[in-house]
Amino acid sequence: MQDALIPMIQTSLRNPRGAARLIMSMGLGRDVLWTALALVAVINTFLILLIVATSSATMPLPGYFDKPLTLFVLIAGLMVVYIHAMYWAGLAVGGKGALMDVLAVVVWFQVLRAIAQAAVVLLSLAIPPLGAILSLVVAGWGIWIFLSFLAEALNLRSLWHGVAVVCVAFIGIVMGMAVLIAMIGGAAQGVLS
Repeated sequence: MQDALIPMIQTSLRNPRGAARLIMSMGLGRDVLWTALALVAVINTFLILLIVATSSATMPLPGYFDKPLTLFVLIAGLMVVYIHAMYWAGLAVGGKGALMDVLAVVVWFQVLRAIAQAAVVLLSLAIPPLGAILSLVVAGWGIWIFLSFLAEALNLRSLWHGVAVVCVAFIGIVMGMAVLIAMIGGAAQGVLS
């Protein structure tokens, strides 16, 4: 598995559109992709809890940061809303991709993001200034990779069309987040209980 994983990471960093084509050509089934999304949500939940536990920030956090299961449901739900919002926004701006292709590239992007976040956390614990610099580099590079993945999955003509999809989908994400927080976040903070 490691023999396939490292070349795929390298391709994603150097040629994200090519990596997206490889991921989509794997023909992973719906069950595999949704299960992978749930696993990625678990990893992201763990990383967020680790970042909160190791940070020295004193600002108060919402109550769901103390409840891992609630945080997991919130993250997984937001990713599902995010994927659907981008798919429909992509169709609205002239894209011709499939929902499962968008799901596949988003799952792979989240895997890459989790690896990068883990590296940032480790470097921040060892050498905080270098961790901050790596965080900025990862953010910039991540935007380019994600827009490339999205453009390929939705058959968009350019990365600018990907930017348009992200902007349109943002409205859907905000609306979905409001519903999720009302259902989950409010209960976690004791508002509904």
